Amino acid sequence: MADPSAATKGDATQDGLSQLARSILPHILNLYNCKATAADFDVYASNATFEDPLMRAKGVPQIKSAFYSIPKVFSEGRISDDYSVVEEPENGEIRIDNVQHYKFLGRLIDVPSLIKLKVENGKVISHQDLWHKQPLKSRDTVKLPLVGRLAESVRRGNMMITHLLMGCGKDPATAA
Repeated sequence: MADPSAATKGDATQDGLSQLARSILPHILNLYNCKATAADFDVYASNATFEDPLMRAKGVPQIKSAFYSIPKVFSEGRISDDYSVVEEPENGEIRIDNVQHYKFLGRLIDVPSLIKLKVENGKVISHQDLWHKQPLKSRDTVKLPLVGRLAESVRRGNMMITHLLMGCGKDPATAA
């Protein structure tokens, strides 16, 4: 069970979090707030995975493509300031309970989310974004494994297309 003192609210004090969690958190927030830089991806292990209901990325270049694509698709994207963080150091997990705000074709979209980070040796090895705090559809989470496999394949296909469109994980040029 998580130590309740390890939970923090948004920009409130993060005294209950380890130094590692405090160092990772700003980088993860930058990714969702459309402020990602190459340095923000240094928190990931080279073989890390990222998965949400739309994509499954393997490795840092694909994770870069996934997050660099957000401002290309949405005119706005951010995590609300009232997120909460719980850390369970004994199993290397950091959870960020949040609401993500996006603007798509002039329409505001709010997505309640639970971000689950698995950390080993100081690096994120697994990053899951569970929209509406629901498990991702997979062969293990749906009644018909074939439907789960199809969902997994669609996420991988979406990632491959996004990765190609985003230059295979190249960092965007910065203005001098």
